[in-house]
Amino acid sequence: MQAKPAASACMIVIGNEILSGRTQDKNLAWIAKELNETGVKLLEARFIPDVREVIIETLNLCRRQYAYVFTSGGIGPTHDDITTECVAAAFGVTVKRHKQAEATLTAHYGAENLNAARLKMADIPEGASLIANPVSAAPGFRLENVFVMAGVPSIMQAMFANIKGDLKGGAKTLSRTISGYVTEGVLAEKLTAIQNNAPDVEIGSYPFMRSNKLGTSLVARSTSTERLNIVYDQIKEMLLSFTKEVMEEDLAA
Repeated sequence: MQAKPAASACMIVIGNEILSGRTQDKNLAWIAKELNETGVKLLEARFIPDVREVIIETLNLCRRQYAYVFTSGGIGPTHDDITTECVAAAFGVTVKRHKQAEATLTAHYGAENLNAARLKMADIPEGASLIANPVSAAPGFRLENVFVMAGVPSIMQAMFANIKGDLKGGAKTLSRTISGYVTEGVLAEKLTAIQNNAPDVEIGSYPFMRSNKLGTSLVARSTSTERLNIVYDQIKEMLLSFTKEVMEEDLAA
């Protein structure tokens, strides 16, 4: 088996409502930024439906490929919330009523209001540890390198806050951005040459329109501040050869 890239991660967004366009995902960009703060790089994201076979297959593929896998969605009380059972199936374990999860839900809802649907959220794959949910009580869970969280952004973010400290990351990826009113087609040849000479620094090109004027934002990313600054200076010099009107942004993580 091929070794997993160190400090690498994949996000799996689960839910028919996301794929139909009815609900807009707000978790991916947020968790990517949070992961970078820990030195973990999000290398892939997948959006998949509430289909048992698809969830199991995707989980098994991604958990073997990346150091960390994060899922959002499908752990609620309704019939289409099947993520928990799918995670268990992917690992070849059973789902069992978790006493601590049940106690947490009982304290939150009251025993008289804890119906079968809500109790479903206390069913956790055998061997998993709970991820606390301070917003609505129903926990997420971790099984080996897979972290299973809610799809509701406020809940997912609260859950992630409880596991962020457990992640082992590498160096943070830093970025510098410079923009100018020059189109990508004009910049492409010289920008390609800079990138070819600096394969260790990631360079992104992003077109924009402001005040009916076309322009391009150029973003350099690296874990090395020294290498980042060298390549950024080359990009800036190149951009200034086309226009004197440039906009620079501060160093950012």
